[in-house]
Amino acid sequence: MIGMSTAAEDGRPQSIASTPVPAGNLRFGRVDAPLEAVGEAIARSREWLLARQHPEGYWSGELEADAMLEADYIFLHVLLGTGDEGKMRRALAEILRYRNDDGSWSLYPGGPGNISLAVKCYFALKLMGWSPDDPLMTQSREWILAHGGVTACNTFTKIYLCSLGQYEYDAVPAIPPEIVLFPNWFWFNIYEISSWSRAILVPLSIAYAKKPYKKIAPEQTISELFVGGRERANLHLRWDREKVFGWRNFFLMLDRITHWFERIHIRPLRSIALKKAEKWMLERLEMSDGLGAIYPAILNSIIALRCLGYSLDDPQFIRAMDEFEKLGIDCPNGNEFHPEPTFRMQPCMSPVWDTAQAVYALGEAGVPRNDPRLLKAADWMLSKEVRHKGDWAVKNRRAEPGGWYFEFNNEFYPDVDDSGQVLLALNKVDNPRERYQYDVCQRAIEWIFSMQCRNGGWASFDKDNTKMIFQHIPFADHNAMLDPPTVDITGRILETLATYGYTRKDRRVEKAIKFIYAEQEADGSWFGRWGVNYLYGTFLVLRGLEAIGVWNHEPQIQQAAEWIRSVQNADGGWGETCGSYDDPTTRGIGPSTPSQTSWAILGLLAAGDTRSDSVAKGVRWLLEHQIADAQGHGHWDESTGEGITRQALYTGTGFPRVFYLAYQLYRDYFPLLALTNYKRAMEKEAEAGA
Repeated sequence: MIGMSTAAEDGRPQSIASTPVPAGNLRFGRVDAPLEAVGEAIARSREWLLARQHPEGYWSGELEADAMLEADYIFLHVLLGTGDEGKMRRALAEILRYRNDDGSWSLYPGGPGNISLAVKCYFALKLMGWSPDDPLMTQSREWILAHGGVTACNTFTKIYLCSLGQYEYDAVPAIPPEIVLFPNWFWFNIYEISSWSRAILVPLSIAYAKKPYKKIAPEQTISELFVGGRERANLHLRWDREKVFGWRNFFLMLDRITHWFERIHIRPLRSIALKKAEKWMLERLEMSDGLGAIYPAILNSIIALRCLGYSLDDPQFIRAMDEFEKLGIDCPNGNEFHPEPTFRMQPCMSPVWDTAQAVYALGEAGVPRNDPRLLKAADWMLSKEVRHKGDWAVKNRRAEPGGWYFEFNNEFYPDVDDSGQVLLALNKVDNPRERYQYDVCQRAIEWIFSMQCRNGGWASFDKDNTKMIFQHIPFADHNAMLDPPTVDITGRILETLATYGYTRKDRRVEKAIKFIYAEQEADGSWFGRWGVNYLYGTFLVLRGLEAIGVWNHEPQIQQAAEWIRSVQNADGGWGETCGSYDDPTTRGIGPSTPSQTSWAILGLLAAGDTRSDSVAKGVRWLLEHQIADAQGHGHWDESTGEGITRQALYTGTGFPRVFYLAYQLYRDYFPLLALTNYKRAMEKEAEAGA
């Protein structure tokens, strides 16, 4: 097949070097891939994606994250005295698969070692019987000690260690359940922090108050990970000596006062706070795939339920544990990429997001608007519309419910990004229930408008969640306390609004455009909060501005396009690593990936660039890296390494600098969208020149 790699005998894709794309036509001083080859690649990709639709109508690709998920899985079952021994053993294989050559573990493939992750993985291995004298353990221990040891870990890691007797509760930042008692009008209340932090911290505050403890065997302890020994280690947080009167020291002082009250048992509101925290948690377990439908919140809710006295056979506990176990992918006999037995955990599931992206790409790629498969997907998405008020309504009281969430069920936490993408997808389908779909879409649009922040942008789950002071709270070292407006979501919403007939005459639209312009970086790029990173932010902004009618010759647009062209790799593709969140000077630098190459092409096309050599090379890169399956369908690979070391490259962002994701389907629906947009642009240009 032209422009397509094929499967080798071992099931891995062959190098495309043996199947080059035909030269095509010489245009504007460059060689374009023939549109016939592009069309064939689109058709193959379209069929591959359609073949992966679930019988119920949705798509849901696996979400891959770092080994902390498997380490926490082992920790939880050891703490509770539960779990399948076989699964826990197979989880070890997953932990070892992510281990670096220097003995550390990283948040993303190729990244630097992370101390909290390394300590958790080392501890998980010890809990499962590994000897500290094993050469692998010795190397990991040396790396951990060289990077500060256990005391350098973040708060969440330390609290988990406390429950198994490996740290002191008095030395970790206090997370008292009394935080749920602050009224919503008070400057500090739980609704001033991000929705995910809220869902994580409320059950964790219950655990902090109850201070669970389980004694483990001496050979499972990790005293050897404390620099100088645990007895001599300074476990308490250090004061900021440079900013003596800064916010960090203020909150540290409050933290020590709270600990003092804990020690002398002055907690007059503790029972009231625990009851309110329990009520808050139980309410949000309803209509949800577990608390917040995300891994850490579900795990913490399970611990909190046990701390509150719920038995292992209590329906609430069983349901929470079931939702937790559903996130696991068990391969006792291995699979096509990992022949060894393995068990891995997903941070959550993404069916609404994947379905919306797939339907939109397929609709753009020419699947008829009345195709039964798209209609089934549309009806599935419509069934997931939010009709109850959730946490978002605390700061947005007058708005009526609408929109969509990310997972199968998460009624309390719809988000603007998913809602915008679902609206784009539904616009590609002619639904016999036309009036019903119209009403749903209008409710979603009104809800999205109600969520617009003061500065004109949109955040994900909340409105005006921007109080930077909360970044200084001692337990905020997971770097995800806030949910500020971002340009990537705002760009998507502009595209959505344009699709539904809104223009720059609407003051809300113009306000959003001003927000985007104000956020542009000096080199022309835009930061990507929910995808890696500047390539993601820039492509979504350019798509949104083009759709809403901003002239593509505006200097901001052309500067962004020039930045995209400037970071193209020599092989014709684009890539960027998660490291650009830590070091912005590395923005746009990384190995070429199908998803990021597609974002770059889409961004350039949105900027009016159909003639540059960059676009032509990018399209050829996608064609040359498409892989054939046994049915002749086409897809792309986005991984690195071979055999047991094979890992997906992460192009999705959970929390910048803390947690990253590999979306299994990004590598397919974004290339399909890019090739379709390119083909349409070339055909339109040819018609104009005829």
